[in-house]
Amino acid sequence: MKKRFTEEQIIQVLKEAEAGLSVKELCRKHAISDATFYTWRKKYAGLEVSEARRLKVLEQENAQLKKLLAESMLDNEALKVALNRKY
Repeated sequence: MKKRFTEEQIIQVLKEAEAGLSVKELCRKHAISDATFYTWRKKYAGLEVSEARRLKVLEQENAQLKKLLAESMLDNEALKVALNRKY
């Protein structure tokens, strides 16, 4: 799924909010919902662009590791079942 906004754009929107622009005005200006703004603020508040990029890389790496772990656990379970069969 392609996102409409890059990390740089998200951080720029949050900086506009810090500069004093109201949330309603920001949401209208950038065509986003209030919920989207608050989700962004929760995730990216206080981050610089380089930190946001690093966060994205770490999240991708974490997802890949979780997938590998799940596959390994399935393989383990299949081996246990195969070894416990009585012939």
